[in-house]
Amino acid sequence: MVSRLESAAATRRALLDAAAELLDEGGPEAVTLREVGARAGVSRGAPYRHFADKDSLLTAVAAEAWDRLTDETRDLRTDEALAPAERLYAAVTGLIAVGRRRPHLYQLMFTAPAGDPTALLQAAGRNQDEFLAIVGELVGSRDARHYGALLLTSAHGIVGMEVAGHLAGEKWGTTAEELITTQVGLIEAATRHQPAPAAEARR
Repeated sequence: MVSRLESAAATRRALLDAAAELLDEGGPEAVTLREVGARAGVSRGAPYRHFADKDSLLTAVAAEAWDRLTDETRDLRTDEALAPAERLYAAVTGLIAVGRRRPHLYQLMFTAPAGDPTALLQAAGRNQDEFLAIVGELVGSRDARHYGALLLTSAHGIVGMEVAGHLAGEKWGTTAEELITTQVGLIEAATRHQPAPAAEARR
């Protein structure tokens, strides 16, 4: 027998999946609580028992997307078969892949929600912590934030240019993967020849 809690969890799962599908198909404008409920096959009032409004539903979809990306990033961080530079390359290109496959979701992940932003910011923060750990393996904890921010802002710009069609064709003659390979290589080379901090040099 399915308990009430299990039933509620299944309904919430169906609503989130339906909202994500509608988002992929038509952007945030296509997501309404009524349409989500119809797509999920639940009663008209069911969405309102789980989400206060459309904004809270979209926030939950975006936070869940960050959590999935965090799981993937954590798996990369603990993959001993990869060198630090390879882990970093995979983490950055993994973010770019989300922007390619699901541009509406990607934009939502980086948009401050109209309601309470706490859940989304916390979910993004967990992913960034895992990413910084990967960066730190290559450059050290002292420089991880600087180079991590450089890579993430570059990846965000790359996604924007790709989605808008400005990186395709013969104009630039390069790809997102080549750009990230170059950046990771330059960072690796720069930190390899960088003098150690005074505290470390005395050890």
